[in-house]
Amino acid sequence: MRLDASAAGLFPIAVTPFTPEGAVDTASVDSMTDFYLASGATGLTILGIMGEAPKLDLEESLAITKQVCARAARIPVVVGVSAPGFAAMRSLARGAMERGAAGVMIAPPPHLRTDEQIVTYYAQAIEAIGEDIPFVIQDYPLTLTVVMTPGVLKRIVNAHASCVMLKHEDWPGLEKISAMRGFTADGSMRRISILTGNGGLFLDFEMERGADGAMTGYAFPDMLADVVRLSREGARDAAHDLFDAHLPLIRYEQQQGVGLAVRKYVLAKRGAIASDAQRKPGAGLTAKAKAEVDYLLARVARTDGRARI
Repeated sequence: MRLDASAAGLFPIAVTPFTPEGAVDTASVDSMTDFYLASGATGLTILGIMGEAPKLDLEESLAITKQVCARAARIPVVVGVSAPGFAAMRSLARGAMERGAAGVMIAPPPHLRTDEQIVTYYAQAIEAIGEDIPFVIQDYPLTLTVVMTPGVLKRIVNAHASCVMLKHEDWPGLEKISAMRGFTADGSMRRISILTGNGGLFLDFEMERGADGAMTGYAFPDMLADVVRLSREGARDAAHDLFDAHLPLIRYEQQQGVGLAVRKYVLAKRGAIASDAQRKPGAGLTAKAKAEVDYLLARVARTDGRARI
């Protein structure tokens, strides 16, 4: 299975389950994968920023990739392969594809500042991993501090046939989606898939601007799948009503520094993983924060019964 520009729907950004002692929890890798499949995932993304990828060594990353790809064999799996150097990126990218991945995701390193630096970096990255591997551009300036304009993204897409998707996480970014779809409309860029991130914070309007779905990790991926489906069906009010019910919890999960802890806490409560543990360095939630999340879950449950946990 190879990722292509027709990819749409929900590609959850998977967490990496750990035991409280810090080992990879292989049993929870299976239960987590099953949870995402049951939530309506049309694809899956592993070893992303919220997947604690930098805390894994190459063997662990490839072992997780093999396990997830085998468990989720009916949907495409995208593997984050961003690395400080191209040798490490190539090893992970080639190894991931050999173990069943459908494509890889590449984020720009934080030191890039000019348009030419960004375009050159992606050219060198694709030369390193090979033009035969489908890849996703991760555009996340809030965390990566690299600003990629629509024009730069168009240059990368046009230069590399293996670029099939943009993971769009600019903020604000609605106009960027419109600009990218405008390039396709005027014939200056072939169409690629656009999936959006930011914890789903803007998914309701992103779908209306032309996004194909979501690639993010909010603890209720089944809700995200429903919003994508309702939006594509033209049920605008229903999509917004469901989204709005979850928005306070989405906002809480979006906090820098504790967002992953919130996400893992809720996923553990939902039975997707056995523990909310993060591999060090990483702090868990305080008792007060857990009580606040529980309060928000109770409020969401008034509208969406899936939050009664």
